[in-house]
Amino acid sequence: MSTAKTPPPGESSTEFAPLQFGVDGEQAERDWPLITREEAEAVFEQFPFIGAVTGLTWHSPRPFSAAVLIDTSSGDTLFMKRHHASIRDVQGLAEEHAFIAHLASHGLPVADILATPDGDTAVVRGEWTYEVHRAAAGVDVYRKAMSWTPFADTSHAFAAGHMLARLHVAAQDFAAPARPIRPLLSSFRALNDAGLIDALDRWIGAQPSLLNALQGRDWRSDVTRVILPWHARLAPLLPALRPLWTHGDWHASNLLWTSDTPGARVSTILDFGLSDRTCAVYDLAVAIERNAIEWLSAQDARQVHLDHVDALLNGYESRTPLSDDEYAALVAILPIVHTEFALSEVAYFHATLGSQQNADVAYDGYLLGHAQWFSEPAGKALIDHLETRERIFRATV
Repeated sequence: MSTAKTPPPGESSTEFAPLQFGVDGEQAERDWPLITREEAEAVFEQFPFIGAVTGLTWHSPRPFSAAVLIDTSSGDTLFMKRHHASIRDVQGLAEEHAFIAHLASHGLPVADILATPDGDTAVVRGEWTYEVHRAAAGVDVYRKAMSWTPFADTSHAFAAGHMLARLHVAAQDFAAPARPIRPLLSSFRALNDAGLIDALDRWIGAQPSLLNALQGRDWRSDVTRVILPWHARLAPLLPALRPLWTHGDWHASNLLWTSDTPGARVSTILDFGLSDRTCAVYDLAVAIERNAIEWLSAQDARQVHLDHVDALLNGYESRTPLSDDEYAALVAILPIVHTEFALSEVAYFHATLGSQQNADVAYDGYLLGHAQWFSEPAGKALIDHLETRERIFRATV
């Protein structure tokens, strides 16, 4: 846990607090303190229509923030999420909430975010920023699943792809500009520039914490060696990619489901914390990276779920077919779609949490390691599979 952050006062039951998900799996130590009952009650004072707290029923194991499910005397169950202001301030949450509200207005199943009588959807207490949602409808099938773990079956992959296409259609008339440079966003600023190294230079230079975290790293040489060859395939296709607000973290655990059985549909879309103005192909590549490749397994046992890749893409294209250039861009961007987020993680672990060890994992294992894997046999097989799928699919339509 960062020594720079002071937990809010009060005690919180750990009975329903699973281990936190970390860079190497589950960990006992939490980066951010659990939300306490006293803390929740203080935040609820800003929402006078909420009943009294009767219990904290489950703490989220996910990193980057703290979150809890809260039962109330009114019978409602609410979801509270707490961010450090250096990660998400009121304006940062307002950007996400505006996108969620837009999607809701287009009939997408998203969280119901509560507002204070003054219309605020974010509450500040000291160095913390809070948001409160009504507990979303659906079964949390993947509650214990980390990112980079697979769907339960191909029917879930198809349903997730179809819902992602629905989201992209609904987002087409959301005209908000790209978010300001913030920590931990699924950013497409540098990758979307034909001059990648210069674009990264500008993007990194605008973030003092990242610039400091990269001291001692020859990142330009590393990116030129590992990332740039893939980007050279993407660069000619960039004009075909229309800017679009996207989810940015499309993993099965960020979806609730109509049941816990095969054939279930998506009932609610969760967690827009990484959302930004990117493009549909970027979001699809993130979905493949985070659901179909078992990155947490040992490298020689790392399974790739090609049937899930096909089902995800089939679900997406059953609603919104990709153009030839978009599909080619998807194949080109997949090995490097993580670039800017991985660098943001380097800054987060180095500057915010003060963990050089985790910062090194984010740089060597994530930024470079994921891209390098696509030049190894298993990664090449995935790229070959996508290229073969393209030829077969295009020949039949």
